[in-house]
Amino acid sequence: MDDRCELLCLDLPLAERLRRARLPSETADAGAARAAALADPTRLMLAASLDEGGELCVCDLAWVAERSQNLVSHHLRRLRADGLVTSRRDGKMVLYVLTDAGRALLAAVLAAPAEVPA
Repeated sequence: MDDRCELLCLDLPLAERLRRARLPSETADAGAARAAALADPTRLMLAASLDEGGELCVCDLAWVAERSQNLVSHHLRRLRADGLVTSRRDGKMVLYVLTDAGRALLAAVLAAPAEVPA
């Protein structure tokens, strides 16, 4: 099946209005990067754990995810770089928490119904 129209059916006024109001490239790029950060199963699991547990240290997250602290720390750096988590140091511990943007994106990802390929 071809996914293209077989005839030109352009609604020019609507298409032009949407073109002028479309998402700016910079906004689309930033949003795509945040979404890609949750595309990794380990990062998604870490975000879900933070959503459930609140502020957690790397040790706790490594235990929950059954991954090494180095790997968990690597994934948390990516989530932090994309604005989905923040961190703070408390003595020798580093604690992480989801941001509002991280919580909203996680909720959207987990709420999406699973599509069954045709």
